[in-house]
Amino acid sequence: MKTKIFCDIADIKTIRLFNKEKMVDGFTTNPSLMRLAGAKNYKQYCLKILTICKIKPISFEVFADNTKHMLEQAYKINSWGKNVYVKIPVLNSEGKFMGKVIQELSDNGVKLNITAVYTFEQSKIIFSRLNKKTKSIISIFAGRMADKGKDPVPIFKKSIALTKKYKNIEILWASTREAYNYTQAKQLKCNIITMPPKVINQVKSFGKSNKALTLDTVKGFLTDSRKSKFNL
Repeated sequence: MKTKIFCDIADIKTIRLFNKEKMVDGFTTNPSLMRLAGAKNYKQYCLKILTICKIKPISFEVFADNTKHMLEQAYKINSWGKNVYVKIPVLNSEGKFMGKVIQELSDNGVKLNITAVYTFEQSKIIFSRLNKKTKSIISIFAGRMADKGKDPVPIFKKSIALTKKYKNIEILWASTREAYNYTQAKQLKCNIITMPPKVINQVKSFGKSNKALTLDTVKGFLTDSRKSKFNL
């Protein structure tokens, strides 16, 4: 089974570049990436992205914080394109599970990307609310877990085992920190991994021999020492 690579970015120039890459199967965004990219009008910015990314799946996140407004935003975002997945946080800022939102949207055929997942219990309760006939993604934040000293692998193993019989439900390795995470995701048979552009470029160099890696490193040190005109 192929582990699909999504590019985690909202910058339009970068999306235009990576949309041409065969190894990139889709895109993910979030409000923080949108802000970083300089978006002022959320809808207009997303629609501009969709003039570039017309076929590959792309996730746009709601930014409302209650059930009513999340649903309103989700239906609007869903209407923007057939390749659009609507990102819904598993909890709102008050810690309330967004199960009602997830279930209604999924039952109405809205493709979802349930985000900010950190436990198998969250994966399990999300799974119970999803319509198995509707395409959906459960995004588990591996990197942020690892940053806090927690091993994300057991959560992925359990979540993948839970959903593997349902072709429309996919598990996504999110908050990727290093290129080796791609190898880990593949070993786990994770459906998708989303990576920033820098890490995708590192994956491109997979397959280099250890000697080539040593030479690249030594040459880099040598070049920098000469540029600095070091002398003893």
